[in-house]
Amino acid sequence: MKRPLRIVLLAVLAFAAILVIRIPAALVVPSRLAQSLCATLVGTLWSGTCSGVVVSGKALGDLSWDLHPLRLLIGQLAARVRLADGVVAGTAELQLGFGGHLTLRNVLADLPLDPQLISEVPQNLRGHAHLDLTLVRLEHGIITQLEGRIEAHDLEDRSGGNDTALGSYLVSFPPGGVGDPTGKIRDLDGPLALEGTLRLTRAPGFELEGFIAPRKGASPEVVNNLQFLGSPDASGRRSFSLAGTF
Repeated sequence: MKRPLRIVLLAVLAFAAILVIRIPAALVVPSRLAQSLCATLVGTLWSGTCSGVVVSGKALGDLSWDLHPLRLLIGQLAARVRLADGVVAGTAELQLGFGGHLTLRNVLADLPLDPQLISEVPQNLRGHAHLDLTLVRLEHGIITQLEGRIEAHDLEDRSGGNDTALGSYLVSFPPGGVGDPTGKIRDLDGPLALEGTLRLTRAPGFELEGFIAPRKGASPEVVNNLQFLGSPDASGRRSFSLAGTF
């Protein structure tokens, strides 16, 4: 290629790159989609903020992102995302590849356990969750790999017009797991002593099993609710098993 032509070509490519990097996000995101998700959309395609994010009628906060343009050269959409100033707060490194494969790294998030926000949460259950996950991999919306910990704090059963404290719990997923993601679950505090395992299936769904026992001072409501699990063993624990789909 002749030198003048090469210079012109490089100049055109440089101009195109600058144009794409600086293009306003509002010009790229369809206006109807932006209006349904955001109160305001500012910034560029590569670095911007969607303020007042609303999902299923629930205000979540302000979503900001910083894309990594060079990842596009290997067919990946990668970005650091942050959600703040709302009911959900968190950060994560996101990577979307071909075939609908989504990878999340260094996920830190705090959110309320509310059925209006997460439909899978039972209607009478309240509390809040903390996520500290080093790795999450999804294929077509199904979690295939999970590493880190999920904490559920200050759980309450609000059925029957009463607020019954259920305590706090931890599920930890070790690194390097093979097969379905499987974590160990245990109580952190509260009226119930619990230990068991939680397996995420490809249904998608879950299988939960283990042992549970009331602690000294547990409310009559908590103790009575355990009776449907059957008779306790010699140590006062009852076995349980629960499965479901999302």
